[in-house]
Amino acid sequence: MRNQREVLSSILKTNNLTEFEKDVYRAVSKIPNGEVRSYKWVADRIGRPKAFRAVGNALNKNPYPKTIPCHRVIKQDGSIGGYSEGAALKKKLLSLEGIDYTGKRCYNRSKLGDRHDRGAERRIKDSRREAQRTKRLSLTSQAN
Repeated sequence: MRNQREVLSSILKTNNLTEFEKDVYRAVSKIPNGEVRSYKWVADRIGRPKAFRAVGNALNKNPYPKTIPCHRVIKQDGSIGGYSEGAALKKKLLSLEGIDYTGKRCYNRSKLGDRHDRGAERRIKDSRREAQRTKRLSLTSQAN
């Protein structure tokens, strides 16, 4: 059986992919199992920082979703984004890889290393603080 690198190499040699799509698929293939990255992260990684929407379009056309893990790419704000096979399947695949999907946001369970992940950590803390604040206000209004 061929390893992942050989399969990816043969896929990227096909003539029906643009150079941009090949760059996107190469970058996405490097996202580790159990982690997510944003469309903007992919765009930055391939040297086209303003092309995050084009990254999404390229991933939507991904002819090899089992080999090129486009389900690991989400929106910058942590929301799920699109998936050519449907958002429900994307959520299920992320869940199988151990990705937390809380409400409308995805979060890496791994160490929070890049800027995107630190933003996610901050949003989690902010939402917890807001929930505590709301609970305190509710208890205060009931006491009056």
